[in-house]
Amino acid sequence: MSVREPADQLRYFQKRQQEIVETIRQLVELESPSDVKQSVDRVGTVLASRFGELGGKIKFHPAEKFGKHLQIDFRSRNKMKSVFLLGHMDTVYPIGTISKMPCRVSKGRIYGPGVLDMKAGIALALHVLEAMLVWNSGKLTRPVTLLLVSDEEVGSASSRLITEKLARDAAAVLVLEPAYGLHGAVKTARKGVGEYALQITGVAAHSGLDFEKGQSAVIELAHQILEISKLVDPKSGVTLNVGKISGGTRVNVVPASATATIDVRVASAKDGAEVDRKLRALKPFNPHCSVSISGKMNRPPLERTDAVAGLYLKARDVAQQLGWDLAEAAVGGGSDGNFTAALGIPTLDGLGAVGEGAHAEHESVVISELPRRAALLAGLIQVV
Repeated sequence: MSVREPADQLRYFQKRQQEIVETIRQLVELESPSDVKQSVDRVGTVLASRFGELGGKIKFHPAEKFGKHLQIDFRSRNKMKSVFLLGHMDTVYPIGTISKMPCRVSKGRIYGPGVLDMKAGIALALHVLEAMLVWNSGKLTRPVTLLLVSDEEVGSASSRLITEKLARDAAAVLVLEPAYGLHGAVKTARKGVGEYALQITGVAAHSGLDFEKGQSAVIELAHQILEISKLVDPKSGVTLNVGKISGGTRVNVVPASATATIDVRVASAKDGAEVDRKLRALKPFNPHCSVSISGKMNRPPLERTDAVAGLYLKARDVAQQLGWDLAEAAVGGGSDGNFTAALGIPTLDGLGAVGEGAHAEHESVVISELPRRAALLAGLIQVV
C-alpha cells in the first residue's frame, strides 16, 4: 500500500481513529503504578506481544525494585542511525483507581488513570509503527528503537543508564510524553529537577526545667527555610520549594532534631550547579546546632539548544504539511528526555497525545487530535 503524502497519512490514521482509542482503553485498564512491579510487568508483557507481532525485536531490562524496562528494535534496510522513541509504562495512580476513575469516552474525550500520561503516547507509537510497516511493505525506511521504562514517575533511577546508552547511538530522540496544552505544543525546554534533605541537629532539654540548656533544631530549621527562600529567582526559572518539614518529639521537649525536604527546579545546568553549591554552603545561625544537606540534582534540564530547536523546526514543517501550525513550549516538569538532551542528542518532547488533567481525576485525551499526532510522529520519524 502506497501512502506517501502527509495528507494521505493523516487520512489513514483518521480512518483508524477508533482502533487507536481501543488500544488506549486496553492499556488504561491495565493499571501500572510504579511501585507495583507485577502490574507494570503485565503491561510490558502485553506490549511486547503487540510489538512482537509487528516484527519488533523484544528485549526486557530487569530492574530490582521496579518493573522490567521494555526495549523494542525495528531493523531497516537502511543503515542510518536509529530514531529513538522514548516513553514510560508506569503511572502515579494506585491499584484500584480504575474502579473510581473508570476508563470512559465522553464528549469527544477518553478518560482514565494514566490515559494522557502516557498510555495514549504508547498507543500512538504502536499504531504509527504498524502503519509505517504497512506503507513500506513490512520494512521501515530507517531503524527505530522504542524504550518504555517502568520508573519514570519515581525518578528513573533504574532506567537512566539504559536510556542514555540507547540515546548515544540515535540520530534523534522523540519523547512520547503528552503535548502541552489543548493546542498541542511540543516541549523544547524542561526544567531540571533536584531533591535535597536538610537535617538540623540541636540539643534536647526539658522545656520547663532546663529550657536554657536546650538548642532548638526547629528554630534553626525555620531560619534555614527563610535563607533557602532567598535562592528563588523566578526570572531565571529557579525555584526551591520546602515541601515537607518535621521535628521534635513532645511539646515539653526542646527539639534536638528537625528535617526538611526541598524540591529544586532550574532552567539551566549552570543554575543547577549554583543552587547545589549554595545549599551545601548553608551554615547554622545557632552555633550550638549543626546543619547537614544531602541529595542532588537528579534530572538535568532539557535546554533549548540548537539541536533541540532544529528538531522542532523539522516537526513544525511536518505539521504545516498536515495543515496546522505546531507551537513549542517550555515547561517546569521533567521527563526522561532531560537525560538525552543533556547528552547533546537532538531531543523533542511532547509528541504524545493532546489532553489535560495529567495526574488528576479529570485526566483525559482529546480523541479528534489522535490522528494528527500519529501523522506528526510518523512524518517526523521519516525526516530526522
